[in-house]
Amino acid sequence: MKPLAGTRVIDLTQAMAAPFCTMNLADMGADVIKVEPPGTGEPTRREGAVQKNGVSGSFLAMNRNKRSLTIDLKQPDGVAVMKRLARSADVFVQNYRPGVVARLGIGYDALAKENPRLVYCSVSGFGSTGPYASRGGYDLIAQGMSGIISVTGDEDGPPAKSGIPLSDLTAGLYAAYGILAALEYRDRTGEGQHVDTSLFEAAMSLTVWESTEYWATGRTPQRLGSAHRLTAPYQAVRASDGYFTVGANNDKLFDACCRALDRADLLTDARFATRDDRLKSRAPLIAEIEKTTIAGTRAHWLARLDTAGVPCGPINTYPETLADPHTLARDMVVDLVHPVAGEIKALGVPVKLSETPGAVERAAPLVGEHTAEILTELGYTDAEQHDLRARGVV
Repeated sequence: MKPLAGTRVIDLTQAMAAPFCTMNLADMGADVIKVEPPGTGEPTRREGAVQKNGVSGSFLAMNRNKRSLTIDLKQPDGVAVMKRLARSADVFVQNYRPGVVARLGIGYDALAKENPRLVYCSVSGFGSTGPYASRGGYDLIAQGMSGIISVTGDEDGPPAKSGIPLSDLTAGLYAAYGILAALEYRDRTGEGQHVDTSLFEAAMSLTVWESTEYWATGRTPQRLGSAHRLTAPYQAVRASDGYFTVGANNDKLFDACCRALDRADLLTDARFATRDDRLKSRAPLIAEIEKTTIAGTRAHWLARLDTAGVPCGPINTYPETLADPHTLARDMVVDLVHPVAGEIKALGVPVKLSETPGAVERAAPLVGEHTAEILTELGYTDAEQHDLRARGVV
């Protein structure tokens, strides 16, 4: 048994943030029903340069463990099917701009009348209120407006966005977190509610360290590459064959680091005597460290630092990360079979529950693959289903 077994989720989502939310719920056993337009499906099925046998890699990544139901929500009978589905559901997730689903007749107020126990989640660029609510939202825009881009990149270089879509993925995680909190409340009171989050707020929440630094000091946080603003050495350093990271951010670890690198002389250098001194003299400290590390390989220095108990690690490429023995031991790579894409790989479930673990069991669905199955569950007869198909409602 999985922890969310018996929980039905309606997934009216596209792109990344909200589908990532429902994917995580599906991994934990929720019955996630992805509602898509008949024929074409959601736009992500047709987008992206990464494809396998003509199937979008983006869609495969975000929609595993889900079932697909096609409904034309521009037809009144399509809206009626959606409302009937909502009456059977625990959760509804959508990520259209504020106001769009209300105009379709499936906003929170409309579906709450059908099912007062429904937990309804909206994910958007800027949330459902505030002066920016009507704006479209992208990860890049949220990273910039939240301040993340202002502190990302080399000290003397231009600002850079994070290499991964932090705003999108974090918004999806917060949506799942909010849904689970609302389900807990519903189990105690019987009342559903509206969960509202956004890419902007998700990105803002990740700046807790930088915002606190500004409030406490009045200084505007700046870009420092891989370095830390409040301690050193805590960054990437060069070896003869690439970079590795080292985190010697207190006196004990700095002592161990210097001895592991055969640089005990740094321990008596007045510039590096205290944690504050090392932070002020970060540039010359790293320069001194790299005079030594550039003469050996990453593997050489990592072995010595690890033996000395100094936190460290290689900066891996994705082929290295995905083949790492620890990655495989933690089941973070799984094998699936898709009816069109064929054999594919997917990332595993990052949260391990001892008694009710989640699992990645099936690849993303074909367009409308489960339409008949779901309509039958909702009580539609064969004749009614035939009629709905004939009129293009499903």
